[in-house]
Amino acid sequence: MSRLTIEVVAVRDGVARCATLEVPPGTTLRGAAERARLPGIDLAACRLGVFGVERAPDDLVREGDRVEIYQPLPNDPKEVRRRRAADQRAAAPRRR
Repeated sequence: MSRLTIEVVAVRDGVARCATLEVPPGTTLRGAAERARLPGIDLAACRLGVFGVERAPDDLVREGDRVEIYQPLPNDPKEVRRRRAADQRAAAPRRR
């Protein structure tokens, strides 16, 4: 039975974690991410992709794929911009 060589990558706290795996044909992205057992990664809250393109967790991996685990952002970018704009408005000198 042949095996596929793939890589599973995630970034946590600014540190990239990577695992090279040999998996059987028919392995899904979710299955590969689970087999990698990268520390501190909550797969239930993450999206998955291959080479920068988001894919469904049930898609099959292919030889040489780099499975990427995309973790949720700690802060909503839109909310951060709203708060920054409100802070700038509050700090601006008032015109008469």
